[in-house]
Amino acid sequence: MNILHNKFTEADTDLTEFLQRHPEYANTGAIDQLRQSEFARLDNSGEVYLDYTGGGLYPDRLIDQHAALLKQHVFGNPHSHNNSSQRSSSLLEQARQDVLDYFHADASEYLVIFTANASAALKLVAESYPFDENSELLLTADNHNSVQGIREFARSKNAQIAYINCQQDTLLVDDISSHLNTDNNSSARLLAYPAQSNFSGVQHPLTWIQQAKDAGYDVLLDAAAFVPTNRLDLSAFKPDFVSISFYKMFGYPTGVGALIARREALSKLRRPWFAGGTVKIVSAIADFYTLADDEAAFEEGTVNYLNLPAVSAGLKFMREVNVDTVHQRVMALSDHLLSNMQSLRHSNSQAAIELYGPKTTQNRGATIAFNILDSDGKYLHYDDIEKLANQQGLAIRSGCFCNPGAGESSLRHTAETIRLCRELIKNQSFNLPNFQQCITSEGKATGAVRASLGLVSNFDDIKKLLGFLQGLLA
Repeated sequence: MNILHNKFTEADTDLTEFLQRHPEYANTGAIDQLRQSEFARLDNSGEVYLDYTGGGLYPDRLIDQHAALLKQHVFGNPHSHNNSSQRSSSLLEQARQDVLDYFHADASEYLVIFTANASAALKLVAESYPFDENSELLLTADNHNSVQGIREFARSKNAQIAYINCQQDTLLVDDISSHLNTDNNSSARLLAYPAQSNFSGVQHPLTWIQQAKDAGYDVLLDAAAFVPTNRLDLSAFKPDFVSISFYKMFGYPTGVGALIARREALSKLRRPWFAGGTVKIVSAIADFYTLADDEAAFEEGTVNYLNLPAVSAGLKFMREVNVDTVHQRVMALSDHLLSNMQSLRHSNSQAAIELYGPKTTQNRGATIAFNILDSDGKYLHYDDIEKLANQQGLAIRSGCFCNPGAGESSLRHTAETIRLCRELIKNQSFNLPNFQQCITSEGKATGAVRASLGLVSNFDDIKKLLGFLQGLLA
């Protein structure tokens, strides 16, 4: 066993009990070594970082290697054909292959389209999917806003839009079978859902992919919150479209994401416009154009070619660390955090924590959403909690996390309540503060606090968070 900690040792009672309950944690000692060598700024600064779902952290080597590469070579625009441009093109294609290899995706079946982020990848599908009046968009209520927004493209084409609601207590979905339209209809149907909720950490079954495809749906899997601490094997599960952001995985570079698409599914998409790099031929005077082939038809303008070598290096780093080890580690820590949070009570026995999503590590990842209750059972405002956490060097997040469906379900909002609030303040400026005031007047919260674990989280981080929460007890 080789577990290093900043403030606590194995003699610490809490840590000893944790290791007895989670002996598998000892197998992740290499990550403690990694934290010292590649992420020393964490402990040197005293900051406890628990916002990995918001953004991953980068290892020192990733910055050093990328800087050295840029200083050593000349790189030109890959749309040109000079030596510097060919050098960029070679690294661009290597990055594509590295993405396919990391996710075990067969190049004959999948291709990689580089985008600015996961949201841009989702928009490519949204604006190009062949929605019409006979089409259907099926969404889980638990979805990031960048997936929710697809409905506006569907609505503009008069497609049917349907939601799969989640349970209020667990935020899970019982079964999607009853939601799948099995009519023999040749019109396009799209199911869009997250592998892991960015709000609550709920993990929706990857088995839905084949279930939906068997019913005639194309499947869009938002994997941005899932892949940093979970393995996604595209040889075992085969969604038609997958959206990811690399900074969520290894912190750097920002501004680069990808749409991993099945070639067959990509051929169904119809681009609503063209841009530089996406065409073979364009005529201004004859008014016609021909799109480029494969991924080139979807990469608008010049890709972020200077940062793509860092994507390759980041994926290599993740292979060396082994995401299965990261998963084992963060789930052990999550179990400790969940169980201890649920035991926090005020002196009058009032529970202090309201958890959202599964109360154990079953069917969830290492993202935990919650609210704090005072001794009278009333909500402490989540923004105030984040401010207090900041004062103690704790990086957590507050709000609704760009996921209104999961937030509305967990906070027990109803469509009737929301419509009523819109009606009540229609003569006022309809803004967030006014809306929140209306919702809270009914004794409901309008957001939550989120702690999310990641690549180099350790026991000290969890102990510091629990200590902070204990300090709020009355």
